[in-house]
Amino acid sequence: MSQDKLHQKVEELLFLADVKINGDRPWNIQVHDDKMCARFLAEGSMGVGESYMDGWWDCDSLDQLFDKVFRAGLDTKIKPLSYLFEVVKAKIVNLQKPSRAFKIGRYHYDMGNDLYRCMLDKRMIYSCAYWKNASNLDEAQEAKLDLICRKLGLKSGMRVLDIGCGWGGTAKFAVEHYNVEVIGITVSEEQARLGKEICQGLPIEIRFQDYRSLNEVFDRILSIGMIEHVGYKNYAEFMRVVKKCLKKNGLFLLHTIGRNSSDTNTDPWINRYIFPNSMLPSAKQLCDAFNGLFVLEDWHSFGVYYDKTLMQWFENFHNNWDVLKEKYDERFYRMWKFYLLSCAGCFRARVNQVWQIVFSPEGVQGGYLSQR
Repeated sequence: MSQDKLHQKVEELLFLADVKINGDRPWNIQVHDDKMCARFLAEGSMGVGESYMDGWWDCDSLDQLFDKVFRAGLDTKIKPLSYLFEVVKAKIVNLQKPSRAFKIGRYHYDMGNDLYRCMLDKRMIYSCAYWKNASNLDEAQEAKLDLICRKLGLKSGMRVLDIGCGWGGTAKFAVEHYNVEVIGITVSEEQARLGKEICQGLPIEIRFQDYRSLNEVFDRILSIGMIEHVGYKNYAEFMRVVKKCLKKNGLFLLHTIGRNSSDTNTDPWINRYIFPNSMLPSAKQLCDAFNGLFVLEDWHSFGVYYDKTLMQWFENFHNNWDVLKEKYDERFYRMWKFYLLSCAGCFRARVNQVWQIVFSPEGVQGGYLSQR
């Protein structure tokens, strides 16, 4: 196909999302290399992301662009052969088996504590904030943490497990405000190292450990933004581990990004550059996993808040680039910008959701009181 026909084909697709090539609106694409169109059509999302990293095109407002792209369903209109290979691979191979469990830690979370200190709030909480009554990121993350503690009904002296504890910010908040004891596990060595420093002197133990090796009992269990790395082949095992480790009168809170329909793989660009071997669960997949194990007590959806959270993370990242660029190059800046702002557009378009789900092993006597 000639360059002109390729250009026309991409223009026709973008027209469906009210996006123009070299237009003057902030969400329009500015093309710097004419080979971009061929790459878009041949490689799908991988070609879109990599060509942006390579500087082949720009856009003044990537978040607005992707909001329009996702609302128009353009992400479903181009499926290259490489995408089909990834679908088949995810069905055949357990990409999140124990021998692969620590890859995401090494690749993403060990990238640099300096990066996350510059991007996140003061507690370094790397998940959707709760903006209901908050005016800034610090307030919104503390509101989320307090909401979780209230949903779990934390009381002084309780022993709490945090699966995927990050840098220990949630554990530290729970100890300081609810006088509990926390065991936190992470598959990131850098998170564990810094988390131990942050939580020093408190009744908190941060471990470098996979969830499948847990064999202890807790009053409460929580997991924030971790099951996205578990994989659909392992959801049922994850739930069985939680059930085994939770007292019969306990509660389990799961905080996760969710997708609107069941799938078995993730976006190819996100998989290669941001979260290898990740996938987002659907409501059906989660329900199938806890079927017969737990009573569902509460399901709270607030995915619209992730748009605002991601925009704040990008603002922090961008404003601190003069410090970060001593370690990270310009291609990394474009990669991270593409990641944060395309995800913001995705949540704005309601393609992805955020759920907080509360489970009990045998049902809360008298009923569970929802918190918002």
